[in-house]
Parts: sequence; C-alpha cells; structure tokens
Amino acid sequence: SNDDIEDVSLFDADDNISRRSKKSKIRHPVASFFHLFFRVSAIVVYLLCELLTSSFIACMVTIILLLSCDFWAVKNVTGRLMVGLRWWNQVDDDGKSHWVFEARKVSAQGSKTSSEAESRIFWLGLITCPMIWVIFAFSALFSFKVKWLAVVVMGVVLQGANLYGYIRCKVGSRKNLTSMATSYLGKQFLRQ
Repeated sequence: SNDDIEDVSLFDADDNISRRSKKSKIRHPVASFFHLFFRVSAIVVYLLCELLTSSFIACMVTIILLLSCDFWAVKNVTGRLMVGLRWWNQVDDDGKSHWVFEARKVSAQGSKTSSEAESRIFWLGLITCPMIWVIFAFSALFSFKVKWLAVVVMGVVLQGANLYGYIRCKVGSRKNLTSMATSYLGKQFLRQ
C-alpha cells in the first residue's frame, strides 16, 4: 500500500549531518592540546630520559613538573572546558575530607556546550595515560629500578587522582562505584 509511505525531505538529513559535524568540531583546541601535551610529554621524557642524560635528578624533576602541570591543567581547566566537569577536595573545620563534584548544567535547548570530539579526546587521555604509568610501575618493579619506581608512583597517583575524580563526577558523587560495577556486571550476566 503506497498510502503508508510519506515523502521526507532530504534537507532534514543534510541538516542532521551538519549538526553532527558541528557537534564533533573541537571548540577548545588549546585546551585539547594541553590536555594531551603534559601527559604525553611526561611519558616521552620517562622513556627517553636515560638516552638523553645520565642525571637522574634532572629527569625526575622534569617528569614530576610535567605531571604536576598535567594534574593542575586537567583538574582546573580542561575538565571544565572539554566535558563540563570539575572536582575538588575540601577539608572542613573538623578535619574531615569531603569530595565535591560539579557538572555543567544542560542548556535550555537540551544540548551541552562540549563537543563529542573533545569528550573523546578528554576521556581517552584521562584513561590511557594512567594505564601506561601502571605498566611502567610493573616494569620498574620487575626490572629492579627502584629509583624510577618513585617517579612512576607519582605518575600513577597524580593521573589516577584525576581519573578517579572525573569518573566520580561523570557517574555522580552519591553513587558508590563498587555497587555500580557489581550492578553492571550483574546485568551483563543476566543478559547472557
């Protein structure tokens, strides 16, 4: 029956494609660059340090400075601009530590101001680099390079803290990550 078929304008499809391309456009190229620059630079310096110089102290200071710049930039700048999330830790008068999480509110039209490409860059850098530092930690441990283990642990701690903070921001501060993981695994088990 031809009565059930409707003519649909192809311009709507073109409009959707143009919306997608605008959505995937990088709106904060400087923030995106520095989000990856400090992280990748610290890893590259760690890998090439023994080839470039014999001074352990110079390498250690350079790597820790890059990791510190990365921690600050991701926590205070790129998280806000690229994905609209931020976190911090507050200590009250009693000495108790409280994590505070914020997420950008959705605009009136229901769209967020961050793009999909920036979000992918942010989360890819945020997850991949701590995993690389964990691999470096096992490598330093098993090759008995104890002096490098301190540097690698700093990399794991600084980048792991940002990862933990942003996962808590994304998931929600009130939800327990362990209960979420078990719930997700339980749902996957029941599906299969």
